[in-house]
Amino acid sequence: MRRRVLIAALAVAGVAASAVTANAMFFTPPKAPPVASSTSTTTTTTTSQTKTQVADPATPAPAQTGASTAAPATTKAAVVLPPQEPIPANAVRVAEFVAECPFTHRLPDDPIVLPNLPGASHSHSFFGNESTNARSTIETLEKAGSSCNPKQDLSSYWVPTLMADGQPVEPTGTTFYYLGEGVRDDVTARIQPLPHGLRIVAGNAKATAPDGSTQSRWSCLHAGHVGASKDFVNCPAGTMLESYLDFPQCWNGKDLDSADHKSHMSYPVAGDCPATHPVPVPKLRQVLRYPVSGDPAKFKLSSGPGFTMHGDFFNAWPEAEMAQRVRDCINRIVKCGPNGRP
Repeated sequence: MRRRVLIAALAVAGVAASAVTANAMFFTPPKAPPVASSTSTTTTTTTSQTKTQVADPATPAPAQTGASTAAPATTKAAVVLPPQEPIPANAVRVAEFVAECPFTHRLPDDPIVLPNLPGASHSHSFFGNESTNARSTIETLEKAGSSCNPKQDLSSYWVPTLMADGQPVEPTGTTFYYLGEGVRDDVTARIQPLPHGLRIVAGNAKATAPDGSTQSRWSCLHAGHVGASKDFVNCPAGTMLESYLDFPQCWNGKDLDSADHKSHMSYPVAGDCPATHPVPVPKLRQVLRYPVSGDPAKFKLSSGPGFTMHGDFFNAWPEAEMAQRVRDCINRIVKCGPNGRP
């Protein structure tokens, strides 16, 4: 009898030891992303960001209480990336990957600025994630479909709706560029993936004049002689009205959102990220092309004049997909397509 008890105890101890070994294999403490390399090796990166909690509709959102949504510094499973391929001889040396995300729907909702308040916003045109509404969270976005190419991009992008002669007009060209430009090459080499669940607002929906807060610019497709402007421009017949908007590319390293939805991010200064926002991330550039031209007086945004153009971004890229593109396209300064390859 004693011998049977001893054997059972040893078996239990063996199971416990196996569990400890398994945890050691799949969970590692956070560490900085690896330095980009052109060698063909398997790269493992670990991030310290975790998913934000689902907002309770009965509870005021961080933006309404003035609190920040922090990214908890807890250990999570490592993100394992595929082996890095050599840079092709004909690669274009521009730090870039893209997502083409056509228009999906239009709603008077804003899950970043006015969360859990359906109908409380001016009209927005949504791109990418097909489920976005006032109650969207990172968890709901992860469960939905996307209009993007690549389909892996479940992020949500939205802008105020453009009106022409009082009627809504949606863009037929909707490209979202992720770039390493605007900073020195050594800063580009240490750009990190955009944290999962990050929310950013660029531009000023309440601007009363085109000023320093106006991050967007308007131009004409195939009519560069017209010049760019912070307000609507008069595009010749046969051309299209374009909107460009650059999002900030320096993160404070801790918050996925902030009370004003901007303070946790910063634009670079003199080619580098400021000490207050030390983490360089890809610059998101939103390029929209509208099938309209002619007299600017007939155009208006749901937020007001052309200089009130603004963009919202809710990052729902799967972490491995984002990390692979940053490693292979941004850090190495290689132009990649929607599939994340040159």
